[in-house]
Amino acid sequence: MSRTSTGRTLSTAEERRDTVLRTAVRAFAARGYYGTTTTEVAKAAGISQAYLYRLFPDKQALFVAVVDHCSALIRQCHADGAASAGSADPEAVLAAMARSYGALIDDRDLLVVLLHAACAASEPAIGDAIRTCYAKQVEYVRAASGASDEQIRRFFGDGLLANIMTSVGAPAIDAPWARTLAPRPA
Repeated sequence: MSRTSTGRTLSTAEERRDTVLRTAVRAFAARGYYGTTTTEVAKAAGISQAYLYRLFPDKQALFVAVVDHCSALIRQCHADGAASAGSADPEAVLAAMARSYGALIDDRDLLVVLLHAACAASEPAIGDAIRTCYAKQVEYVRAASGASDEQIRRFFGDGLLANIMTSVGAPAIDAPWARTLAPRPA
């Protein structure tokens, strides 16, 4: 933050960019890439659309930045989980990462944005961003856990199922199908 000669505090462009990304996660989660306008994002962020375009050249660049932002949050979540593991055993590290991820997706906006990104992957830049997101996650999990390919596949399979179950509100449903698919405590 910088101060003006009158003592007023101003946000730097980078701070404003971070605020816009957090706001854009909520906006894109609500209506998806195709259903969300930059006008809506700018209004929710409390900035003009012109300023939004100074930060991001177009809607696609904004959405790609949102996917990258979500990827960084997941990466940090996995790092926090790995750091909290009580053992270097790959299963213990993966379990700690899964617990950390479970807490992260309690805020379902992040995971819904990633689901929207997968649906909009036919847009080349968005497809590249979501593939890069998953590639980074897999390689980080591999390096941090020492897990085998099969263990990593199961970890991500369980995580993707947790995404779907959370996004459809299944944890609040007391029904046989929801109990069957519910994540197992790690």
